[in-house]
Amino acid sequence: MYGDDALSFAGQVGLVTGAAGGLGLAYSRLLARRGALVVMHDVGAGSDGTGSDPQRIVRAVAELCGQGLAVHAAHGALDNRADCRALVADMLQRFGRLDFIIHNAGWVEYQPIDALEEDRFDAMMAIAAKAPLWLAQAAWASMRDAGYGRIVLTTSDRALYPQYVQDGLAAYAAAKMAAVGIVNVLAAEGAPHGIVVNAVSPVAKTRMWGVQREPDELHPDAVAPGVAFLASAACGEGGWILRASNGQFHATRSVEAEGVVYPRDLRAVRAESIEGVAAQWTAIARPAV
Repeated sequence: MYGDDALSFAGQVGLVTGAAGGLGLAYSRLLARRGALVVMHDVGAGSDGTGSDPQRIVRAVAELCGQGLAVHAAHGALDNRADCRALVADMLQRFGRLDFIIHNAGWVEYQPIDALEEDRFDAMMAIAAKAPLWLAQAAWASMRDAGYGRIVLTTSDRALYPQYVQDGLAAYAAAKMAAVGIVNVLAAEGAPHGIVVNAVSPVAKTRMWGVQREPDELHPDAVAPGVAFLASAACGEGGWILRASNGQFHATRSVEAEGVVYPRDLRAVRAESIEGVAAQWTAIARPAV
């Protein structure tokens, strides 16, 4: 369906965040093997999102460089707009272009609602929602002028599907749902300029799962092909969420029902009172088909 050129990254320059291990490392390795020059970014935070260790990304980059791959390390902060803009500006100055951004950085933190701390909520939002928005903003003019760009954000099944939520993940789920809203808007804004924006909802056993060594299943490498596709010229449509797990892929997004004339006619159950809503709740809350 797609020619080799659309699936080649030769001559392209891209940014992968959270790249010192797990999914980000798998993405970087595959993209570099396909010809991209990849700036691998990671602050080296702990599994709770705090602290920093620049040597983590230095070691990861050295490993891939030893395989003959074109990768570079970056480890500055991403939790504010100024540092996101500085990272992109540095890449554009050094390499003259920025073709794709894959924002993978993040962590999983459990705080039940009665113990949720505002600073931890803000930290989660800063990395999972604000950082990709500021990175996209910083790269937008360059991508628009080039008539080409690919941006991939990360969301989670733990936020998207009620049956997969877990206690204590309110901040995490809020940030991951915010990423979906950002994707929807940026996909619309980018479409006229050749900028395609999508999200991935990956499942893999990584350090954030508590797995420190090579997993026995749910390998990060099994997710990487889907993310590489989203970052490629072969992906021409934005606004999708690619669910990726165990070498399997499923693209989904919210789609309005046929015949709806928004917002005046939802082609839905009509009710004129609280009692009417209560009496018809079974029909109102019917499962989508």
